[in-house]
Parts: sequence; C-alpha cells; structure tokens
Amino acid sequence: MKYINPVISGFYPDPSICKAEGKYYLVCSSFQFFPGVPLYESDDLVNWKQIGHVLTRKSQLPLEGAGSWGGIYAPTIRYNNGRFYMVTTNVTNGGNFYVYTDDIHGEWSEPVYVQQGGIDPSLYFENGKAYFMSNGEDDEGNHGVTQCEIDIETGKKLTPSKTIWTGAGGRFLESPHLYKIKGEYYLMAAEGGTEYGHMIVYAKGKTPYGPFENYPHNPVLTNRNLGGYEIQGCGHGDLVEDENGNFWCVHLAFRMINMWVMHHITGREVYLVPVTFDENGWFTMGDNGTTRKEVETDKLRDIRQEFWKEYTFENTKVGREWCFMQNPDMGLYYLDDHRFELTPNEHTIFEADGSPAFVCIRQKEMNLSVECKVEITEGEAGLVFYMTPDQHYEIALRRTDKGVELFRRLCIGDIRHEDHVIALPQGESSAMLCCNASNFTYNFSAKTHSGDIDLGGAQTKFLSTELAGNFTGVVIGLYAQKSEDKGGKATFTKFKCKNLEEYNG
Repeated sequence: MKYINPVISGFYPDPSICKAEGKYYLVCSSFQFFPGVPLYESDDLVNWKQIGHVLTRKSQLPLEGAGSWGGIYAPTIRYNNGRFYMVTTNVTNGGNFYVYTDDIHGEWSEPVYVQQGGIDPSLYFENGKAYFMSNGEDDEGNHGVTQCEIDIETGKKLTPSKTIWTGAGGRFLESPHLYKIKGEYYLMAAEGGTEYGHMIVYAKGKTPYGPFENYPHNPVLTNRNLGGYEIQGCGHGDLVEDENGNFWCVHLAFRMINMWVMHHITGREVYLVPVTFDENGWFTMGDNGTTRKEVETDKLRDIRQEFWKEYTFENTKVGREWCFMQNPDMGLYYLDDHRFELTPNEHTIFEADGSPAFVCIRQKEMNLSVECKVEITEGEAGLVFYMTPDQHYEIALRRTDKGVELFRRLCIGDIRHEDHVIALPQGESSAMLCCNASNFTYNFSAKTHSGDIDLGGAQTKFLSTELAGNFTGVVIGLYAQKSEDKGGKATFTKFKCKNLEEYNG
C-alpha cells in the first residue's frame, strides 16, 4: 500500500509512541499552549485520531512566564504493567516529571518530579526496574545521555545519574530512547539541532548502561542532503513494533512552503517510516535513510488513509483541537458547539506572558480557507494567524468613538502596521472574516451587509519558524482584547476551516 506523510499534519513536534491493548498511542510537545501534550490514538499507524490531552489541569501544567519558548518540551509515552506513563519537561516551571493513568481515555495523575536535569526525558522498564534518561549532565558533570534508576511510585532516584552515551559526533544530542530488541539494547537519539541538519542516530549494547557501539553508518535517518526536497528537518524519533513484528519509526520533520524556499509555517509534524533489521542486528530506516512524502510498503495491510476535510465548531472540541495560550481564565469564555463568546482581560496577543482572551487551532495545511463571523460590543476582536507575540497577522473589528471599523494588522518583529481600515455603516457591529491561504500568501477579506471587502494579501514566510525563531507553528486564533481601555464581549459564530490541499497517492 501507499501512504502520505505527514501522518499528522500541523504543529505536533517531538512525537513519542507506544502500543497497548491492540492500539497505538502518540504524544507530542505543546510548549506554551494549554491543555498540554496532545494525545492521539490509532489502529493502523497511518490514521490518527486526537482523543484529548494528557495535561488538563493547572496543577499539572503551570505555564506562568512560559512565553513562546517555554512550557512543555518533548514528552515520551510508555506502557508498563497495565499503566500508561507520560514523562516530559516543563522548562519554565518544575523541570522533569511524569504522570500516569490506568485509563488512557480518563484523567492523568498529578506530576511526579524526578531530580535529574536535562530535557527530553524517557522511561525504560525491565525486570521490575524503571530507568529514567535525559540529555544533560550527570552527577559528575559529564554531558550526554544521562541515566538513573528511579522508584516509579515516588520518582526518587535509586542510583546516581550516569552518562551512558555521548552520541555519534553531531551537535545537540537529544531525544534519547532505550529499547530491548531480540536480546540487545538499542539507544536511539537525535543530533544536529531541530533545523535543516536534524538527524537520527543510534548505538547498541548488551546492557541498559552499555557500553554502546555506534551504528557504523550513522545517521540512520536524515534529509539534510536532499537539496530542493520539501520535507526537511527529520529527527527526534521513537520506535514501535506492530502486531506482525514489523518495526516503525515516528519522527518529526517539516514541510517547506516551496521546494526551493527555506521557510516553513505549519511547524514540525509527525512522519512515519518503516524500519528494517539486517542479519547483524543493525537497522535502517525509510527510503535509503531518508523520509519521503509518498511511502510504498508491504508491511501494512491495505488501508484507506483519511485526511481531514473541515473543522467547524460542531465537529471540534475545546480542550481537544482548540487550545489556549498559557493558563486561561475560563471565566472569560463561553464555548459551545455553535458559538464562542470571549470577554477581554488586561492581556493582549502582543504579550509574551499572560493569557489573553484567545482560543486557537493549529494550521494543519498551507492551502486552506478560514471564515468566521464576529460580532463585537466594545473593544477589538477578530481572526489571527499567530506564530509569536511579534509575528502574527489579524483581521478584526474595533469599536471607536465614531462606530465600528474593520481593519487588517500585520505584526512582523518590531513593525506593527495597520491598513484597510474601513468604517462599517452606522449600527453595524459584525462581519464575516475570511482568509484563503496558499503556500506563499494569506489572502484576507470580509463580508459585511454592504458587500464583500478585499483586505489584501500577506506573505506566509514572515510567519515562518526561520524568521520567528521559535519551536511551534502557526495557529489560527479567535481573540478579543481591549481597545482604548474598553472591552466587551465578542461573539464568534459560523466558524469553518476547510482543507484545500490536493493529496497524491
């Protein structure tokens, strides 16, 4: 059969996977967004359904001061003795911790903190022991993949933290995972930094502490040498074995807006490649060590790959597809299947800290259309394509002492530009805000009682990771904030985000 990468599109970086009870479960990083750690379920590794988030309470996920760079980095999900564990790092508040649940569709525990530094933690279970690893410094100041044994009930360290591997020679050793396959231990990680030089490397040994022998042909997976190929930045992978004994790797990568234009806007996404072992116990990945958009394989049964078609208020859920910035004050929101009502607070979308009246979904494709009707009382409210506090585009309504006006605002670094400022007829306070997005351009418009209004285009590349310099991707947000210190309830209805991507395969 043939499947198309990415298998999960949009800003879902640092995937980790496990198999339990006949299904596959996958988690991703969430950074400053709440709830934290998106949780996916699949029957076949290709079609994934989001079933919620792991971290759904402020007590699990304090995000004060997270900004665009903070919050949750690189989770790992594991299943052991009937219990699911998710281990991760809150780089802003608390460090490394794990939570657990016996019901993957239910609530997860309060955090259990582990006193080992670094980021990208992982867990490995064997013979009643729990091994905790991360990248960072061990107890003697040595840097690399660091490991200790912990009491899984309390998180207490039972052994000193010890460096067990220093990698394959690349920079930024990260995302370590340990596996036991056919009697040998495999330690897999990423190097090169999560940009265009990203790669997956590994080594194998006879014990969980090594010594480890590097794979002779590292990196085992990278697209760094595929100039002009749209998929780049392949790294940060995790292995899983399917029901037929075949191994697979899920990993992150990103899609450039064009094969020769080194910008990406949808963030780091989830990709799937087959893994093949040779007679000496070494494995290879993908298509000669690369990841391709179209993958032909006989290792999966003939299944139909489904692609998302359309998001509306009716077929999405707050806390599943819809997220907030940092820890929200839910008193600002009324959210149901037909309308969202937002009341502004003292925060705005220009601020790195704080949680404004803002709710968003990820931009999952470059080619899509978005529309939503907004009605305001006081203040400002609208539709925003948001990357960071100083990299976003919005079209919105704003009440002034002369009435309600429609406008477009482009924020690029320290430049904040408003244009297409149009006064609505007296008594009007609503408009349908629209955007048709392509690889290169966001084309904005509005529909009012007086007719259709062209609000101009804006280049997508100025919201790219390469220019914004962060770890996320563009999110499509609905927001309300005060204008001239005045703010009132804004009502959003008739939301529709339609996928216009053409899939081959």
